[in-house]
Amino acid sequence: MDVHDQKTRSYNMSRVKGKDTKPEEIVRKYLFSQGFRYRKNDKRLPGKPDIVLPKYKTVIFVNGCFWHKHEGCKYFVWPKSNSEFWKEKIESNIVRDKKQYEELKNAGWHVIIVWECELKKKQRMDTLERLVTEIQTIVETQ
Repeated sequence: MDVHDQKTRSYNMSRVKGKDTKPEEIVRKYLFSQGFRYRKNDKRLPGKPDIVLPKYKTVIFVNGCFWHKHEGCKYFVWPKSNSEFWKEKIESNIVRDKKQYEELKNAGWHVIIVWECELKKKQRMDTLERLVTEIQTIVETQ
């Protein structure tokens, strides 16, 4: 049973941001501090990537563990109420993501995924440093 009535749940879900989320801000601020310049949510690219590094032909998606079904993550749990709706919604997100990642790769873009849980305080710096290393590796292979 849901702890909120349908109207409250609907309102709460409508407040969930699609862009400029805290995890995205964390990644962007760190990249900027490391000298990377980027564009945000470029509508010209499939999936409107959260961060676009044109100089490195690289896009970064900062995915929420719930919305994109982060397998094996403690932050992804199937909702108990309205479960059919959520299963269909989340599974369609996954199919859409895979299609967009493939389109980007076929167009010559490097696609990097950062999961929301990887930006929790305990592992944030490791994740951000790994991200910079991954971008630098892409640069070296170009």
